[in-house]
Amino acid sequence: MKTLTKEMQAAITPTMALELLKEGNKRFVNNLKVNRNLLQQVNETSDGQHPFAVILSCIDSRTSAELVFDQGLGDIFSIRIAGNIINEDILGSMEFGCKVAGSKIIVVLGHSKCGAIKGACDHVEMGNLTGLITKIIPAVNDETDTRENRTSGNSVFVENVATINVKRTVHAIMDRSPILKDMIKKGEIGIVGGMYDVTTGEVVFYPETMNFGSL
Repeated sequence: MKTLTKEMQAAITPTMALELLKEGNKRFVNNLKVNRNLLQQVNETSDGQHPFAVILSCIDSRTSAELVFDQGLGDIFSIRIAGNIINEDILGSMEFGCKVAGSKIIVVLGHSKCGAIKGACDHVEMGNLTGLITKIIPAVNDETDTRENRTSGNSVFVENVATINVKRTVHAIMDRSPILKDMIKKGEIGIVGGMYDVTTGEVVFYPETMNFGSL
């Protein structure tokens, strides 16, 4: 697998970027990872980087985007925070990744059995974690299918909230970043949400969150 150059990055469309990620996840699930010379990639990226994707995922130790999408050094910008939530710093990082560094797609990647989501379902309050959990509470409130046992003990409720949280984050990125919204509208970049299954290793993307132009 070749290290991405500026010319290679420029030739990738948002649709192609999504396919690269899908293909990488298929390799991961089937244990057919590409044989990369990582030290060579260190040398080849020493003068610059040209990642094709920006991926916002959770800090969960099982959800490393580079691994689950079978990508090498210099391929993706990986933003990780509990609950895959956003704030100004994360939005700024995304703007850098796309507007300045040329990435072609933004992926918001949630995952099953997420501890941050469970914490929000239980309305946990603990130090600085309280403020982070607060950002997930709107997704908890938006889950109206579950009438009883709206706690982390209800796995269906937890996964419903996780899905809603991903979709809310995708919309929030476009609402809160005029720069990214304009790039999406022009088809310069795409955005999509998805869910990683910690049991199978598979990523499922949500078609209703996919936007590759003309908002």
